[in-house]
Amino acid sequence: MTSPCSQTTPSSPAHYLVIPPVLQSPPSLSNLKDHRLSTGNLSVTTPGTPGLESSASSVMNLDLNDSILVHEADPELDTTHSEDTTAVGQIDDVADEGSRKNLRDHLRRTLSVQREKSDEKRKNDEFLEISSVSPDTTLEEYRPREYFVLTDAGKPVFTSRPDGQDVENLSSIMGIVQALLSVFLDDGDKLRCINAGRLRITFLLRSPLYYVCASSWGEPESVTRSHLEYLHLQILSIVTASQLRRIFERRTNFDLRRLLDGSEPFLFSLLGRMELDLAMATSSLNCLQLDQSLRARVAEALVPTSKMKDTLYIILVARGQVITLVRPKKHSIHPADIHILVNTVYSPSIVNSPASASWIPVCLPKFNPAGFVNAYITFLHRPDTDYKFHQRTTLENNDSADITGASHIAENSRGTPSRHTTRLIEDSGIGLVCISGGSEFETVRAWCDIVTQKLNDDGSLDTLARAVDSGKTRYFASQLGIPGLRHFVYKSRPHVQITLPAFEEPYDTLDAKRRIVTLYQIVHDAIHAKSGQTGNLKLQYIRTEKEIVMGWITQPFELYVVLSPRLPKAAVINAANAVTRWVKNEESQLFLRDAPVF
Repeated sequence: MTSPCSQTTPSSPAHYLVIPPVLQSPPSLSNLKDHRLSTGNLSVTTPGTPGLESSASSVMNLDLNDSILVHEADPELDTTHSEDTTAVGQIDDVADEGSRKNLRDHLRRTLSVQREKSDEKRKNDEFLEISSVSPDTTLEEYRPREYFVLTDAGKPVFTSRPDGQDVENLSSIMGIVQALLSVFLDDGDKLRCINAGRLRITFLLRSPLYYVCASSWGEPESVTRSHLEYLHLQILSIVTASQLRRIFERRTNFDLRRLLDGSEPFLFSLLGRMELDLAMATSSLNCLQLDQSLRARVAEALVPTSKMKDTLYIILVARGQVITLVRPKKHSIHPADIHILVNTVYSPSIVNSPASASWIPVCLPKFNPAGFVNAYITFLHRPDTDYKFHQRTTLENNDSADITGASHIAENSRGTPSRHTTRLIEDSGIGLVCISGGSEFETVRAWCDIVTQKLNDDGSLDTLARAVDSGKTRYFASQLGIPGLRHFVYKSRPHVQITLPAFEEPYDTLDAKRRIVTLYQIVHDAIHAKSGQTGNLKLQYIRTEKEIVMGWITQPFELYVVLSPRLPKAAVINAANAVTRWVKNEESQLFLRDAPVF
């Protein structure tokens, strides 16, 4: 569903959506074609108006050579380049070689029919299909996604199911998965996903490990594949790719759980983050909103001394977001590595440790998948006991009905707060992370103590802590005063960073957040053609019974907005333009720019 290219008026700013003059097509967006499904399903609108074309991509020249984060042609996680075949089938049982042969024949027949139907559909349909599985907007509870990791020999490595739950069934699942994948590998093919009604089972092969996700949320295939990719990167941060290769070259039936023993909190924490983290979904960074002068003052204090010759990165984080990042000159860092680091920092085993600091080896897979660096992690500030109690009480009162039983990390049988709730509390601590290629622990520790003292002496740490604890580092869509605006995600493509308001009514419950994040993912997937669509889009518009979701991409930015379903189309365009103007005015506080280098 692409909108044809056209020229905007000369006086129109390049980064605005514009209603064309009378000399061109009429300004009404009534020629957008609606595909309306039954009650509770999506109404997808196809842009076809020349007036919605932005010329920003033809007038902006961006210098991407010396930025904080790694730039790529398409900065998404590379999840599909090596697996080009989609197979759709239904599985019953796999018991022996005879069953495997029958399964192979059945899948071949099913795959052949499916491809014929898909080819015919593409010929007859002039519009690009958004998603083969649309989220049910009437669904009030999202069943937890299930994740499985196994070796290519069928040995279980990790599952998102609680320990000891349904062990016998789990072994059968691993055996079926291994048999399914081997059927296709034997034929020189790769299985990407199985669709069964609302349920989609997605596979990612990263030999010697296989990754599987079962989800009925209705998100595009690319989303669950990116989740599996992140899960793979988190495992590589613990056991490097070269270590895995050597181990399984020697023993193909090696039980990897022995090496990963104790690392489960990191993996569960990652799964919890991926549910709602739109920075991970867009392979970008979500920095903490902060006064520019305070951010600059803190960053200058973090520049390392000449004695720290092996220092790679110094990162200050709070609320699971980056405050500032200090790096070597002409040396960028990949957003995926930052997400792995932040998840590691705020995992329960680290953030709840009684030690004043942690010194752990970690592999940054996008930096060097074959080796470890050392991470010195210390928290400069933690919320006091009274604030933690107040925040926990508030969260439980607001979200208990939505969180309980809704996730694999939900409230346990003893009534303690869910990991989802607890993670929000833990993330409010301010952490300092120093990544070093060497092992000079004492030098790094002494330098961190000096930095902490410096920030205390000039009042920067106290100012920062009060801003974080009071909630001044976040904002709400309602504060912008834009009629009908409920939420948005704005991505600055030059900075590879996003900004988004905190969720508020009607998206203040956990299931409502999950639903709107899924809609964001559908629009993002369609615009970037990440699930096999025929081409990228510049504009995508979805209408449900509850909201309008629109995605718009230009060279300098991407914008995804959620608005009231009662808004006329011209008002939707005006709201999108108003959001871009607001972000432009506030970008010094919203994005990390000009961080110091050494």
